[in-house]
Amino acid sequence: QARLVESGGGLVQAGGSLRLSCAVFGRTFSNYAMGWFRQAPGKEREFVAGISWSGVTAYYADSVKGRFTISRDNPKNTVYLQMNSLKPADTAVYYCAADRAQYGGGDYLRSQVTYDAWGQGTQVTVSS
Repeated sequence: QARLVESGGGLVQAGGSLRLSCAVFGRTFSNYAMGWFRQAPGKEREFVAGISWSGVTAYYADSVKGRFTISRDNPKNTVYLQMNSLKPADTAVYYCAADRAQYGGGDYLRSQVTYDAWGQGTQVTVSS
């Protein structure tokens, strides 16, 4: 059973930056695609970014494209989400997730059903 632990959330002013980290335990990290999702108060959880198992291909929600960057460090079993030019609308709990199948990567990473392991979430609050 994989265990995912997010860190790096916090309070930041609009226009600022944060980097989220997600460490993965109990799974051969380098074989699995990863994703980031977020859930704002009163809203459904939504896709933010995904990265293929190889790290070659990344996918982004339109709302974050050009501002957020997903990356992975396989030796450290960690996936990152660099968030720049933050807006109050980015305020949410951010979750990382691991693909249920190995060697994946494609547009299906946008779907929550792709993932079988989730972190506990980290709060990001952007003040105006």
